[in-house]
Amino acid sequence: MSLLPTHRPRRNRKSQVIRDMVQEARLTTHDFIYPLFLMEGQNRTLEVKSMPGIHRFTADRIIDEIGQCVELGINAFAPFPGLSDAVKDRLARESANPDGLYLRTVADIKRQFPDVVLMTDVAMDPYSSDGHDGVVDAESGEILNDATLEILAQMALAQARAGADILGPSDMMDGRVGYIREVLDQNAFAHVSIMSYTAKYASAFYGPFRDALDSAPKRGDKKTYQMNPANKREALRELALDEQEGADMVMVKPALSYLDVIHAVKEKTNLPVTAYNVSGEYAMVKAAAQQGWLDGERTMMEVLLSIKRAGADAILTYFAKEAAAVLRRG
Repeated sequence: MSLLPTHRPRRNRKSQVIRDMVQEARLTTHDFIYPLFLMEGQNRTLEVKSMPGIHRFTADRIIDEIGQCVELGINAFAPFPGLSDAVKDRLARESANPDGLYLRTVADIKRQFPDVVLMTDVAMDPYSSDGHDGVVDAESGEILNDATLEILAQMALAQARAGADILGPSDMMDGRVGYIREVLDQNAFAHVSIMSYTAKYASAFYGPFRDALDSAPKRGDKKTYQMNPANKREALRELALDEQEGADMVMVKPALSYLDVIHAVKEKTNLPVTAYNVSGEYAMVKAAAQQGWLDGERTMMEVLLSIKRAGADAILTYFAKEAAAVLRRG
């Protein structure tokens, strides 16, 4: 009997052509949704210090950025608003103002780029004087679930009217997908999609995002509505509810530390699964690369490939523009 191995997996790795032929997961620019930070003012960009290479854009400059990304093959964008405290209040009234910065910019992007897909953020925190995703009880500090639903629905309706293609409820209030779906359908927006933040964890990886938008809670934390990082089965319960309530797509956030959750969700649903490669995950790679501890480009592509391999059909990522340039080079 020969002691030499009969089965030799290395035969499928022996050349680049063969490796490409048997590759199981592939990245393309169609996989990317690019989050963008919008700020007040004109003709300005401002780098986010904790996210090297990522900028806040005024409305006129965000148009330029989208144009560059479209040239690279990116056609899906998720703008997030950074607003001054002057327009914030405890009921997030600015979120439904058609003349406000966010809705005005969404409408302008759709006029200038009618074929791009815009995913808008449905949550109170960018507009809330409390910095939470829901209404805060003034006495107890409790986040009031049911009182928040009507505000979210009116926000979603205003975003649909501005031209949003996909609404992204990121608040984690119970029942918000069904509530928003009913209001949209009653107002002739049955064609507007809902990408639910199905499993959004109370994560430490959001820090740079909150720096970028100055949207951290003024008191308390988000643990009573965002999920416990220790739980995976709970994500499947949230998934079942979102499916029942009419979500068109579901999301896991963050992505890199929750690859097992992405996989579990993918195994349980026929809906498209997305994942949010969040600001802290981006910042870690960039910081290590700046120190020379990692090859930044290779690490970026490996991170994105791991999210795709876990089961994500689309990835919200701050790497989108840079990764698209790498993919274009081939």
